[in-house]
Amino acid sequence: MSDLDEAIELHRGALFLCPPGHSDRSMSLNNLALSLRDRFLQRGIMSDLDEAIELYRAALLLGSSGPPDRSTFLNNLAHSLRDRFLRRGIMSDLDEAIELYRAALLICSSGHPGRSIFLHNLALSLQDRFQQRGIMSDFDEAIELHRDVLGLLPPRDSNRIIFLNNLAMYLRDRFQQRGIMSDLDEAIELHRAALELIPPHHSNRSGSLNNLALSLRDRFLQRGIMSDLDEAIELNQAALFLRPPGHSERSTSLNNLALSLQDRFRQQSIMSDLDETIELLRAALFLRPPGHSERSTSLDNLALSLRDRFLQCRIMSELDEAIELHRGALLPPPPRLRDRFQRRGVMSDLDEAIELHRDALLLRSSGHPGQSAFLNGLALSLRDRFLQRGIMSDLDEAIEIHKAALELLPPHHSNRSASLNNLAVSLRDRFLQRGVVSDLDEAIERHRDALLLRPHGHSERSISLNNLATCLRDRFQQREIMSDLDEAIELHRSALLLCPPGHSDQSMSLNNLAASLRDRFLQRGIMSDLDEAIKLHQDVLELLPPHHSYRSMSLNNLAICLGERFQQRGIMSDLDKAIELYRAALELLPTDHSDRSLFLNSLAASLRARFQERGVQSDLDEAFSLYFQLSHLSHAASRTDLSVAKSWAASAHILNHDSALLAYKTALKFLDQQVALLSSSSNHFDVIREAVSSLATDAFSCSVRRGALTTAVELVEQGRAVFWTQLARFSTPLDQLSVSGDTGTALAEEFKRLSFRLRNAFDQSTEDKSSQVRQLTMQWDDVVSRIRMHHGFFAFSPTSPVLRPTGSGRAWEDPVHVPLHLTQAEVSELSSEFQSLAEQFGSSDYQLKLVSTLRKLWKNIVHPIVQSLKESKVSHRSRIWWCPTADFTLLPLHAAGPYEEKRKNLSRIYISSYTPTLATLIRARQQVSQDASSQHFVAIGQANPDRGKGLQCVAPELAVVAQHLAPIVSFTSLEDGNATVEVASPSLPWMPNRQQPFESSFAMRDGPLMIKDIIPSNWQNPEFAFLSACHTTVGDEKSLDESIHLAAAMQFSGFRSVIGSMWSVDDEVARQVASAFYPNLIDDSGRLDCTRAAVALHEAVKSLRKEISLEQQIVFVHIGV
Repeated sequence: MSDLDEAIELHRGALFLCPPGHSDRSMSLNNLALSLRDRFLQRGIMSDLDEAIELYRAALLLGSSGPPDRSTFLNNLAHSLRDRFLRRGIMSDLDEAIELYRAALLICSSGHPGRSIFLHNLALSLQDRFQQRGIMSDFDEAIELHRDVLGLLPPRDSNRIIFLNNLAMYLRDRFQQRGIMSDLDEAIELHRAALELIPPHHSNRSGSLNNLALSLRDRFLQRGIMSDLDEAIELNQAALFLRPPGHSERSTSLNNLALSLQDRFRQQSIMSDLDETIELLRAALFLRPPGHSERSTSLDNLALSLRDRFLQCRIMSELDEAIELHRGALLPPPPRLRDRFQRRGVMSDLDEAIELHRDALLLRSSGHPGQSAFLNGLALSLRDRFLQRGIMSDLDEAIEIHKAALELLPPHHSNRSASLNNLAVSLRDRFLQRGVVSDLDEAIERHRDALLLRPHGHSERSISLNNLATCLRDRFQQREIMSDLDEAIELHRSALLLCPPGHSDQSMSLNNLAASLRDRFLQRGIMSDLDEAIKLHQDVLELLPPHHSYRSMSLNNLAICLGERFQQRGIMSDLDKAIELYRAALELLPTDHSDRSLFLNSLAASLRARFQERGVQSDLDEAFSLYFQLSHLSHAASRTDLSVAKSWAASAHILNHDSALLAYKTALKFLDQQVALLSSSSNHFDVIREAVSSLATDAFSCSVRRGALTTAVELVEQGRAVFWTQLARFSTPLDQLSVSGDTGTALAEEFKRLSFRLRNAFDQSTEDKSSQVRQLTMQWDDVVSRIRMHHGFFAFSPTSPVLRPTGSGRAWEDPVHVPLHLTQAEVSELSSEFQSLAEQFGSSDYQLKLVSTLRKLWKNIVHPIVQSLKESKVSHRSRIWWCPTADFTLLPLHAAGPYEEKRKNLSRIYISSYTPTLATLIRARQQVSQDASSQHFVAIGQANPDRGKGLQCVAPELAVVAQHLAPIVSFTSLEDGNATVEVASPSLPWMPNRQQPFESSFAMRDGPLMIKDIIPSNWQNPEFAFLSACHTTVGDEKSLDESIHLAAAMQFSGFRSVIGSMWSVDDEVARQVASAFYPNLIDDSGRLDCTRAAVALHEAVKSLRKEISLEQQIVFVHIGV
């Protein structure tokens, strides 16, 4: 039996001799508890601690209410409860301990000998609770209690050193939480005061030296003052001297000294510092064998240093060793795998990096202190893989993970600036791919936040300055606000000042400043900006070794500037040098590199320029052979790839090169891939509009010139109404599938459900739903695959219908080319004239002008087409469909005519309808009503909208509609107060917005019902809509081919047949037309037939010709079947 065991038995015997009521019982209980706690501390037997706590409670109940015993009992019980909390983690034990410490302090007067101990114990417990719950007030109180303890100790008290060090460490911890520099400054001063009290060979001196060194290094990392780092190195060296081989803390000193030397190497690039760092870290690792709690940290630190030396000396064995060390560490090994991937290009390294990061995250709970760092490492590797393979889901996931990592860091955490920076970089990557400016705006704000956390002297300030400047330059290129570019240049100059010769970031800073100066030259034409940019790019090249990963981009950048100086000054040597540099840059890029198309375009453009100067055919042949490589792109096309393909097409068109048609096909293929990456939200329409431009009509013209008429039709279909085509993939009719058996019915329902959910995920809000969209898209693709496996549906296509019939019915006729003898400029002028005229309708002299315009349309456009139709034996009063493009969409082609006696206008020869695309018309024809037993009709009128003037004839018009239809269909009429946004059906007053077409709206009683609200509607078998309102076929003035107007929205929502208006409709005329129209919509069986709508409109207008003005006769048009 040990002495402690014997003491416990003796205390039990003493307690037995002090029965309840005995005056010494409380002291005996306390003594036994003290010994049991001592044995727990020696052996860790929890039953000893539990018994000690119960004995302390009993002693406390018996103790007197005054000092000294009660305060001692309170302190002892609190001590044991804290011990139990540290073992079992039960927060109620810690909360009770804190309250007991507070009670003990209340009893002790300011001069009580145990007050400093009680203050210290309470401070420790509050620190414990802060670490569990993160409540800063606990931490703040703990610091103040430590200050009180120091105030109670005399200057030479032997415990003063301990309390100085403790307070200093607490202040350093608070600095790391809040970033308040005064805390760190005070911590340093307290560590200095503690060190002064420790004699040279005292056992605690090495620990005090180490603590002061750590805080000085922290201050260096914030302010960049080299004297702090130099002093930290000296202190670490002194601490290491006091910890000879065999000392328990020697590995800690070796590691800390190494880290400080590594910091100095990164500032001053002195290789001896890096070499010594590696030797120290190897020595530390030797002292931390497998199983040591800090071994993984040592492995990671040594790997980082070996990677630094690899980047300097390019010795692959050191990078290989770094990777193996990281594997052993089971910390973020992937960054080193990322380095080897960047060196050797082996994708398996990067894939392994990502999987290791995921495994590391699984090993850490959500509250693990390193969780944010692990998330950050995974996000970085996902971004690297995106940069290589172009898979947008990797980038989307990286952004989500960066945001999650950022949320785990409090506002002034020392790692927060890095997390902000990484998120901003990935947001900019996504902007460069998708062109969504909100990503760029967010990136700029995150970079500004990061810069605020990196004040003057911070070791990473130059990086933040450069990154913010780069994003501002990107935004300038989008919005052309010169202040963004000027600010970017000033930020780049500031960053360059922080990167003296030898600094690892100097080449990056030089390159960025050069790029911004070039942009300013392009805006203001100041040659000194361009000359300075060229000099800076030359400086960059001198800093980069032959196989550096950024050398290809640097070569490309210098070539661009030389090419532009050639264009200004005509010095051929500049152009020759640029071509030489472009070739060198292209040789360094692998065939699947995401920037390859950009380099191809630059070299091709320079070769074309030299061909124009010297006429050497080989230059032109080489240029187009470079472009041809685009047609074999191995990765998903980016916005840059699309832009380069459009450049190829434009060049081939100008030079009448044989590759023109292939160029347009390639560009349209890239357009499909780009649009597929975007949601179909109206928020992304600006991106679609920019990508489409005039691509479809240009491709059409090219095909026609080459006699490829069928290809012309296919290409113009592919490149027009892209927004609606993207939405249509979620709205495919599934009638045949639904009646093909139970499996087919289930597949059809699943397809409809997923399409509806996916469309809603796109359109319901602007919040980030990329994760949800990704999951739904995978499910949607899966059901499409299963439908294709279903018998008879192998050709199922949820996108555009096939244009060419493959079964029975009328034989396919090849397209016919009808030459029109007018230029594009003349069409644009005619369109503008008509738009101006439409604004004058109702004035005294517009009638003659209108007739004159309609005659021009007849002579120059419509009459040649009518002649061709007659030659093709298209009979009188046949229906024809106009599918206009570009400026033709604004012209009333259906109303063209000679307007002369004894000569027929178009409306007397054929019955006209319109369709935005051929695919839309085919889709409408394929739809079949599934409910043949009953028909339902809803008429909605709003004479008193929320905004805009009232309408007098709404009620009479609804009455006319009811008179004709109520007897034959299930009829519902909603008027005024009942015509609200909530009913979500067509209404009367329409407010077009040609600048923001998705903001165009019905004026309802309770506010506007916009196109973007109509798009997600889930109509049940809709057939026909009569939009008795103004401007319902007027779309976006900048993207006429996209047909963003109400009639198109109704068609997309499923309505097979729609009647809309091209300009303002007179209130009374709308009533008259409705009265004459609806009787003709009823077929011989007494049912409504939407396929009769075009004829019904034709007959209605014909019957009213003598009663209404010409512009009101032709205002309504039919769209659809």
